[in-house]
Amino acid sequence: MLAIVSAGIAPGFALLSYFYLRDKYEAEPIITVLKAFLFGVIITFPIMFIQYVFSAEELISSSLGDAFLSTSLLEEFIKWFILFYAIYTHVDFDEPYDGIVYATSISLGFATIENILYLIAHGVEFAVTRALLPVSSHALFGVIMGYYFGKAKFSMDGRTNKWLFLAFFLPYLLHGLYDYILFIEKVWVYYMIPFMLFLWWLGLKKVKKARILTDRHHYKMVIKQKSSSL
Repeated sequence: MLAIVSAGIAPGFALLSYFYLRDKYEAEPIITVLKAFLFGVIITFPIMFIQYVFSAEELISSSLGDAFLSTSLLEEFIKWFILFYAIYTHVDFDEPYDGIVYATSISLGFATIENILYLIAHGVEFAVTRALLPVSSHALFGVIMGYYFGKAKFSMDGRTNKWLFLAFFLPYLLHGLYDYILFIEKVWVYYMIPFMLFLWWLGLKKVKKARILTDRHHYKMVIKQKSSSL
């Protein structure tokens, strides 16, 4: 059991550490990051219960509906909802890159518990595949969501609602595509490899852009402080 729990936790914490350490200015308080992670842990259970009801009652009968409704829509909306109402206005969310830190924390909290439960049910031999696919994909959905939350909070372009919408819609769309690929039985791996490469490329691109936005944010803050001291 210890090996299963360790294998279930390790990829989530490794990915969270990677994105956390990419914050070059003010590292987010560990307590706040852990709270976001625990939010992700907590929402796992009601999400799984709702998904169980959908399955048991056969409310969704197609692979497309399962991928884009009971899985992607439910999971990404609840993560978006928690991020918006619990983190978006938090005092520690004080620069654009912070959106990525907190969104990946919530996503990886969810992915870690889901991963542990899967390994308990199916065995530790699936640990590597789980780390490379579902855990990594949840982290990257979080990166994309967090990037647009950062733009929504700190961009002065008057398009806050647009960025908040994209913060939900793009992770939802990508998550739905990811799950739908898994339903393509024998040949799913031929689609999944290029999809995951694209997802990593997109996620790392958003990390780079978020860091640029953060650089600009700090530059503006420095200029503002100098102006106010004159």
